[in-house]
Parts: sequence; C-alpha cells; structure tokens
Amino acid sequence: MKLSRPQRRTPPETIIALIDVVFFLLVFFMLIGRMDATAPFEVRPATAFTGSHMPAGGATVSVAPAGTLALDGKETIASALLTILSEQLNAEPGLLVRINAHRDVVMADLLPLVAEIEALGARDIVLVVTPEIQ
Repeated sequence: MKLSRPQRRTPPETIIALIDVVFFLLVFFMLIGRMDATAPFEVRPATAFTGSHMPAGGATVSVAPAGTLALDGKETIASALLTILSEQLNAEPGLLVRINAHRDVVMADLLPLVAEIEALGARDIVLVVTPEIQ
C-alpha cells in the first residue's frame, strides 16, 4: 500500500499585522493632527479675568431665558429698550452698556441684541458673567 503525504503548502501571508500598523498610524495622525480650520492671520481670543471691579455708571440690560428684557432693573420690550438706550447714548456718547444674560440664554439669541446696541453707537459693551458657585 502506497500512502502519499499531502503536499506542503506555503502558508498564506497574513495581512493582520499590516492592518494593525495602518490603524496605529490612523490613530496617531488623528491625535496629533489639527481638525479645525486655521486662520490666515494671527487670532488672539479674548481672555476672561476676575477680581476687577466693574466701572460705576452706565446702563445694564438684563436678558431672561424666555427672552424678556429689562433695562436698569425695569422690565421693558426690545423697541422701548433700544429707544431709551439711544437717548442715553446721545446724551452720553461714552456710556458703558452691560449685558447681564441668564446662563440659559442662547448666544444666537443674544448676538442680534448686541449688534443693535452697537448700531446705536455704544462703544463699550460688556457681557457680565458670574462664575458658578460650587
């Protein structure tokens, strides 16, 4: 009886090691790469600081989460607020305007108000922020 041995086949090359290397490179470049658009010029973002006192005087605009507005503690509507601010800015051109917005106010709702106040001629508009008490 003649038995033949099966022919030895060369083992197929595994691609697992190559896949591991590719994923390591992918993760590496994702970690070190910048995913945001860079400006073609230098941009220095605003810095926040605490401990300094707010200058006295000026006007304070308060904004509630529902969009309710108040000027110097008196609730008002947007058109009346802008009219009063316009008169105050005409009387005192360097008037400081503070905007004290509730933490739940969406910035997209606040920015048009800032633009309208700026269009009235306000040069100094300050957004008042209060750190969360822990």
